[in-house]
Amino acid sequence: MKRYWLLFAQSITVLLAAYFVVLTLKPAWLAPRGEGAMGLVQAPALAKGEVPHGSFRTAAHNAAQAVVSISVSKGHNGAKNSVPPWERFFNDPDADPDESSSGIGSGVIVSSSGYLLTNNHVVEGAEQIEVVLNDRRRARAKVIGTDPDSDLAVLKIELDKLPVMVLGDSENAQVGDMVLAIGNPFGVGQTVTSGIISALGRNQRINTFENFIQTDAAINPGNSGGALVDSQGRLLGINTAIYSRSGGSLGIGFAIPISTAKQVLESIVRDGQVTRGWIGIEPNELVPEIAEAFGIVAERGVAVTGVMQGGPAGKAGLVPGDVVLSIGGTQVDDVAHLLSAVAVLKPGVPATVEIQRKKTVLALSITPGVRPKPGKMLR
Repeated sequence: MKRYWLLFAQSITVLLAAYFVVLTLKPAWLAPRGEGAMGLVQAPALAKGEVPHGSFRTAAHNAAQAVVSISVSKGHNGAKNSVPPWERFFNDPDADPDESSSGIGSGVIVSSSGYLLTNNHVVEGAEQIEVVLNDRRRARAKVIGTDPDSDLAVLKIELDKLPVMVLGDSENAQVGDMVLAIGNPFGVGQTVTSGIISALGRNQRINTFENFIQTDAAINPGNSGGALVDSQGRLLGINTAIYSRSGGSLGIGFAIPISTAKQVLESIVRDGQVTRGWIGIEPNELVPEIAEAFGIVAERGVAVTGVMQGGPAGKAGLVPGDVVLSIGGTQVDDVAHLLSAVAVLKPGVPATVEIQRKKTVLALSITPGVRPKPGKMLR
């Protein structure tokens, strides 16, 4: 019995010794159990400079260098442009229009000479404009010219080594294309959001000349005048307005195509203003009420409901009740198309306008004049 007790005591001693060794050394094979146990799988690190699949970091980086923040000080006559539920996302919608105010917006550097594109409503009525670049440099900006009809403005800053946005091709953009919106929403600093082109050629009657690119990329107050770029970081448009009942993004934003902005830019820099064609008519959509009132039988086109006496259209022989089918070789199906087609005509250079009068189609020669300043009724 003594021998058995001795063997038992020795076994207990060995087990206790082993237990204390395990507690002290904690060998790797003794994995913890319970809440602390996790089966983590670590992805291999990317090589230096490697871009993750599907990332738009290169496009965002390249484009963001040329997007600036704009701070504007306005006096008592500072304009306040909001057309609910359409929001030109710039000023505080609760600000008192009778008091001095300030606002934030965005802009895009499009020339190494210091020319910037932004919205007219960002700088309208401004007494002082300051531009902050992505590299934190600051400069006072001078207004070179504005175009209220398209809601565009051209500014200029005097700095060297300016980053420049590469212009894209808005004419060949398609619904579904990936886009990035870059600007300074709410003044929080430069921000990039992503989305797709939701629609093209939108006309929302907030500007005289419209051909908006619609996008679901999030844009908010402060983005006004900023960049809408493609997946390569090339400029497709200038962000201008959103549809919103709250003042914030609902995924319906609008940008002026760069094709339009480029024309305005070149005209302002060259002539100090935008010169557009004008023919002196009152155009209206071809709706049943108009057709009945004027005895129109045409099935498409734009109805002429007024003609300025002695104006280009009047001299060419147009009369109320005519329907414009095309002008300068461009087919027109609504008022927006007609305005755009007339605008690109060169004043003093004859163009052909195709009309339908009752059941007869006529081709008339018309010599457009210079479009008057905003506010004139006849186009």
